[in-house]
Amino acid sequence: MPTSPADPLRMPAEWAEHELTLIAWPQREEAWRDTTIEAARDTHAEVIATVSEFEPVLVIADPSQEADARKRCPQSNVEVLPLPIDDSWLRDSGPIIVTGEDGDRAGVDFAFNAWGEAFSPYRNDAAISSRILDHLDIERFIEPMILEGGSIAVDGEGLLVTTEQCLLNPNRNPDLDRHTIDAELCRALGLERVVWLEKGLVEDADTDGHVDNICAFLEPDRVLLQTVNDPADPNYEGSRENVRRLEAAGIEVVEWELLPRITREDGEPVVVPYMNFYVANGALIVPVSGTDPDMDREALLRLEGLYPGREAVGVDARVLALGGGGIHCITQQVPMAGA
Repeated sequence: MPTSPADPLRMPAEWAEHELTLIAWPQREEAWRDTTIEAARDTHAEVIATVSEFEPVLVIADPSQEADARKRCPQSNVEVLPLPIDDSWLRDSGPIIVTGEDGDRAGVDFAFNAWGEAFSPYRNDAAISSRILDHLDIERFIEPMILEGGSIAVDGEGLLVTTEQCLLNPNRNPDLDRHTIDAELCRALGLERVVWLEKGLVEDADTDGHVDNICAFLEPDRVLLQTVNDPADPNYEGSRENVRRLEAAGIEVVEWELLPRITREDGEPVVVPYMNFYVANGALIVPVSGTDPDMDREALLRLEGLYPGREAVGVDARVLALGGGGIHCITQQVPMAGA
C-alpha cells in the first residue's frame, strides 16, 4: 500500500466542489456530557438533513444503529453505510482527500489515537478511514503520523494553518519535532508551507486547541480568525498572538469577535463558536447557540457577505458543544475528482 500521494496531488480548499459529505452517527454515550446521546442523534439528523439540501451525505452508522439512522435520515440523497465505529467526530477520524488537476484522487489515512488517548476504545475509529475509502473505491495512502482533520485548515494553494498546542502536544507525536511535522504535512497533503498559530480556544480542552474552532480560509492567503475584544477574556492574549503570527506570514486577517457561550450544569462555560461552520456546495452550515438570536442573525449575515454566493444556514449546535465539538467537527468533505 503506498505511503504518500504522488505529485501533484494536493488537499483542496473546503470550498472546492464536493461529491458528498461524510457524517458519522453518534455511538459513544459517555461523550455527551450534560446532555444525552438521543439529543446528539437528533442534532446529527438535523445537520444531515440540512447538508443534504445542498449535496449528498454518506452517514456512517455502527451496525447496531443502522436502523435508527435510516429511520431518522430518510432523505433521498442520504445513504447510510453500516460500519463499526466508536465515536462520531468524523472530521478527525475520517480520510482526508487529495486531488489532482488531471482527475486523480486519493485518500490520506493518518493515524488516529482519539485526541491523545482521551477516549477509549478507539480501534474502530482508527480503522474507519480505510473502510470508507474501500467503499468509495478511492485509493488509500497510509500516513503513520497522528493527525485529526480538525487540527488543520488549508487554502487549496499549498498553505496550511495549524496550532502548536495540538500538533506539538506530546500526546500526539512525541517523537516528531516541528520541522519533521512540517515536512510530513507537506509531503502527505501536497503543501508548500505551514503556518503555526500558538493555540486554540482556552475552552477547547478535549482537542487540545483545534484550529477549526478559530480559523477558516476565506480565499487563498486570507483567513477569518476568532478574536475577542475584552482583555479580560481568557482567549484575548492567545487570539492577539495568532493575529501577529498570521500577519507576519503575509496572510490577510479578517477578525471575528462573535463568540457565544452556554454553561454546563456545574456552571462551567462552554463555547459555541460560529467559526466551526462547514462549507458545503453553495452553503455554509453554521453552528448557532440560540441564546442570543440577534447575534445569531448577525453572524449568518456576516458570513454570507464573506462567502459570496453561499447561503448561511444556522443549526442549533448546543448539544454538539456540550459533547465537545461543532458542525465542522462532525462533517468531512469528499471533493470531486479534479477539484
